[in-house]
Amino acid sequence: MPRPDRKPVSGPGALPFEKPIEDVRSRLEELEELAGQTTHDLSEELEFYRDRLARLTKEIYGQLTPWNRVQVARHPHRPLTSDFVEHLCEDFVELHGDGYFGDDRAIVTGLATIHGEKVLLVGHRKGKSTKERLACHFGSAHPEGYRKALRKMRLAERMGLPIVCLVNTPGAYPGVGAEERGQARAIAENIFEMFEIRTPIVVVVIGEGGSGGALGIAVGDHIAMMENSWYSVISPEGCASILWRSADGKEQAAEALKLTAQDMQGLGLVDEILDEPTGGAHADPEAAMDAVGRAVVARIHELKKRPLDELLEARYQKFRRIAQLEQALQTGAEAVAETAETAEKLAEDEAPGLIPEGQEGVPPRRTPGSPRGRRL
Repeated sequence: MPRPDRKPVSGPGALPFEKPIEDVRSRLEELEELAGQTTHDLSEELEFYRDRLARLTKEIYGQLTPWNRVQVARHPHRPLTSDFVEHLCEDFVELHGDGYFGDDRAIVTGLATIHGEKVLLVGHRKGKSTKERLACHFGSAHPEGYRKALRKMRLAERMGLPIVCLVNTPGAYPGVGAEERGQARAIAENIFEMFEIRTPIVVVVIGEGGSGGALGIAVGDHIAMMENSWYSVISPEGCASILWRSADGKEQAAEALKLTAQDMQGLGLVDEILDEPTGGAHADPEAAMDAVGRAVVARIHELKKRPLDELLEARYQKFRRIAQLEQALQTGAEAVAETAETAEKLAEDEAPGLIPEGQEGVPPRRTPGSPRGRRL
């Protein structure tokens, strides 16, 4: 199985808070080079700097702020979906096109085998070279990307294949063309339809989980996040720009957004946090990807033991529970309810009889296994 070369953390990709680590690493590399050119015994000095490097890395990465984790999630040497495909998949056959408009390179879909388990893999693709990144719009998908993903998921359903979704996007592409081709509808229909896909779905946020662009392929039975990934309704820079008219408040915004994997698990929004090597996934990409591969296959084996109807109902209830307000936010919930009641009353006054009694504010819901109706 091909294995991507381990990339060094040092160099242009090093993050600002990693500078103390880089200083020690540089000194260690100098000593290692010198040790190969001299007869003097430098073993004690080498051991000292290796120990210091390990302790310093553990200390710094044990105190990361939410903004630091956003930076780690964007690290240029962090493994991407293409790395996961190359490293984990024993075979991979890419499937192209949405059947309507085109083939969005920002989302990759294909049939794969991971540790002997045949799956459909769906993931955001950011690209590595400048040319690839431009072609993939830096991982920001167009409507045709989401429609392609849904089309292949339906294929997986017919074939009885579990689905693995790797999320890594700053958000859906915001261009005029994307809006003209139905960006919001494409994402909404993916979310709607994924609740009814009759096969196990495992989702892993491997880097950035930006808003609806992430959620468009992130409805599943088991939601996991890598330790230094983030998942939020908006990026810290976008939030700061809206609130304070400047991206300078991005660190404060990252703290307020509660976007880290640890925050998400605390809020009950994800099921599992996948540990990364000390120093982040970019410090040891192979170890990080191996951990994801093992977790994905283990979760698939667990989900396949459950009856499909039970699985779909649990999937639906999982997302119904998201963002339920507790006592700490009870006042806000009451205010929202009061506003909704006022709006309903106004609507009834303007158009009496249009809403059946007892059905006000209740959206229609299909039961698991019921017909989907019209498909795109």
